[in-house]
Amino acid sequence: MTYSPYEKGILFYLRMTMAWTFLYAASHQVFVPSFSVVGFLAHTKTFHDFFAMFTTPAMAPITTFLVEYGHLAIGLSLLFGLMVRVSAAFGVLLMITYWFAHMDWPFIGDTNNFIVDYHLVYAGVLVYLIAKKAGHVFGLDAWAENLTFVRTHPALKPLVA
Repeated sequence: MTYSPYEKGILFYLRMTMAWTFLYAASHQVFVPSFSVVGFLAHTKTFHDFFAMFTTPAMAPITTFLVEYGHLAIGLSLLFGLMVRVSAAFGVLLMITYWFAHMDWPFIGDTNNFIVDYHLVYAGVLVYLIAKKAGHVFGLDAWAENLTFVRTHPALKPLVA
């Protein structure tokens, strides 16, 4: 894919700002021993019964671990531009999940957000990063795509292409 200097700048900027978003979230989760998803998920409204199953004593530690280290892994992937298509896809899944979790239909979070909030905007940015192969712009995806191991295993190419 060929990028203009302007497009490279935009893609790099969007990738870095999304990396910051996930890494900043991870810093408040991974490095805070008392963090748990239970506090947040216990207050969901529209799909409370669905999200409540992730707050049970058996599931809460697993859900908390996945959220903490999911944010960290997505953020690092976006920061270094390695496997951006994979991490951005998981980021979209998280953003849509958070959108549902914040929902008090038709409001999202509070009455200032009618149907659309920043979670859907972030999901849209992540989809754009996937479509434009943003990991190839000042990232490691272009390097990884040319590795002998990836070239001899074509099934791996979509991870970095």
